[in-house]
Amino acid sequence: MSMYSKSGQFDNALDIFDKLKNPDIVSWNTVISGILNSKEAFSFALQMNINGVIFDAVTYTTLLAFCSSYEEFLFGLQLHSLIAKQGLDCEVYVGNALITMYSRLNRLGEATKLFDTMPTRDLVSWNSIISGYSQEGIYGFEAILCFLEMLKEGMKPDHVSLSSTVSACGHERNLRLGRQIHNLVIKTGYESHISTSNILISMYSKCEVKEDANLVFKCMKDRNVVSWTTMISMNEEDSLSLFNKMRLDEVYPNDVTFVGLIHNISFHNLIKEGAMIHCFCLKTSFSSESNVANSLITMYAKFNSMRDSRWVFDELNSREIISWNALISGYSQNGLYKEAIETFLLAIKESKPNEFTFGSILSGIAAAESISLRYGQNCHSHLLKVGLNNEPILSGALLDMYAKRGSISESRRVFEETFEKSQVTWTAMISAYARHGDYESVMGFFREMESEGVDLDSITFLSVLASCGRKGMVDMGHRIFDSMVKDHKIEPSQEHFSCVVDMLGRAGRVKEAEEFLGRIPGGPGLSTLQSLLGACRIYGEVEIGERVAEALMKMEPSESGSYVLMSNLYAERGEWQKAAKLRKGMRERRVKKEVGFSWADVGGVEGSLCLHGFSSDDMSHPQTEEIYRMAKWLGLEMIFREIEHSSI
Repeated sequence: MSMYSKSGQFDNALDIFDKLKNPDIVSWNTVISGILNSKEAFSFALQMNINGVIFDAVTYTTLLAFCSSYEEFLFGLQLHSLIAKQGLDCEVYVGNALITMYSRLNRLGEATKLFDTMPTRDLVSWNSIISGYSQEGIYGFEAILCFLEMLKEGMKPDHVSLSSTVSACGHERNLRLGRQIHNLVIKTGYESHISTSNILISMYSKCEVKEDANLVFKCMKDRNVVSWTTMISMNEEDSLSLFNKMRLDEVYPNDVTFVGLIHNISFHNLIKEGAMIHCFCLKTSFSSESNVANSLITMYAKFNSMRDSRWVFDELNSREIISWNALISGYSQNGLYKEAIETFLLAIKESKPNEFTFGSILSGIAAAESISLRYGQNCHSHLLKVGLNNEPILSGALLDMYAKRGSISESRRVFEETFEKSQVTWTAMISAYARHGDYESVMGFFREMESEGVDLDSITFLSVLASCGRKGMVDMGHRIFDSMVKDHKIEPSQEHFSCVVDMLGRAGRVKEAEEFLGRIPGGPGLSTLQSLLGACRIYGEVEIGERVAEALMKMEPSESGSYVLMSNLYAERGEWQKAAKLRKGMRERRVKKEVGFSWADVGGVEGSLCLHGFSSDDMSHPQTEEIYRMAKWLGLEMIFREIEHSSI
């Protein structure tokens, strides 16, 4: 029976077993050990119990190995109860099997309790608990302590102990200890184990020491798909070259290989190479793997090719919520907000949305001036129904969406209803008030955030600085900027410097603002220069304005804003020839002034996602005559009321 079970001929083993008149415990255990399916193993164990056969340590150890899912874990708990009743929990290999079961299902509290109460421990016991800690990721420190304790007790580590501890060092970003264990790996001769070397590569990659990772890879005599995949994922610039070398080494890629490769291609915007890898995935049928397909959807979205993203999505046999999320996010990132909402409405019919689904669509609605706020409110309602309203990221997204769409009262209500207010939530609320020009509320929330002990980040300070600028609170703005650098040790970005320039310009301190431009890392951006040019126009600073306008025209020759602002500045100073020359330059360079649009939610168009957009002197609406008639009547009404008010 053992021979047939080990050679994969289980039916033959079962035939021999069925012919036995009185099979003993060894016979039963032999058959169980040959079963591959957990349901069949548990069914056979129940049959064994019905026949009055008492389980022994081997039976329990074999059955516990099948308990890897939540449903199987419930059976494992019953087995643990029987083990305790029979007093077999003191058996080392039974205890090891129990620790492995609990660790595999992230029940590390129970696993640790079992380990601590074991009368004797062998190498497998230590390996089981160390592996349990390291596989969870967040218990890397505990895994390292456990490994050091094992060494103190005189236990010699094997490749499993070393691999698990190296993995924990990677999670903890503990390069110093990782290198020490690497030395131990070499001394004990385990560097020849492919799995150990793979984990060493991963550890060095996580600690951002690519040179050492590459050295480990080069020293490997044998490399498997994990070795190559780790290197491809780590080396963004050389990933395609490594992929080709992997094929020459006759190592067949897996789905994870393509996920890492596609990510790197997307990051470097390699459109041609992305299409080639997509073709390779189609030929090898990897494109039908959901994680590869999702990566392709994201890649094409990054390439601004949503048609290809949609094609990949449509070719999927089954669509998980991750696939829907990738498509919704792609549409939002490419400014196709109507398509994003339509996809979202389909997604919630076919799948259960998660926080990433709502995060993507709320971000899209927030940015879409032409989409009705009603769809944001509908998303909010649906989010409440599925119980995701207390997710900190979604609270921030809701706050941001309502604020950007002009409903600050709804933003405040979301904030008040948020149970656990995270840094993201506080910052979103401050940003919302800053966007609406409410300086007092911004500073009130900022001080409250400080008193509550919530960490302030660069985005928080950016919003506060912007608010100081709009209110003209220059001295306060300077104090906030200095506090960010000195007290909170936050390195100011280009955006922070730009806020200070804007603040000084708005306050009329234009020369000081120009001097401050030199402090911006990487030089000032388009919006910073435009802001300063606007200040030059307001305060009549022609010389500075000319320098700023020249820099703007070099940076963006087709941007109309700099021409218009400078032309207006000349006109206001009576320098008509210079103004005319600028306007002529605009015509010669074919620079067109962008038309400003306003949006109205007319609410009467059935099934329409979009608001109605209109510009000055617009005649495109079918009810143009009625609209202009009403506008004229409202204008007269305003004049009448003003006269009436002044006569009182």
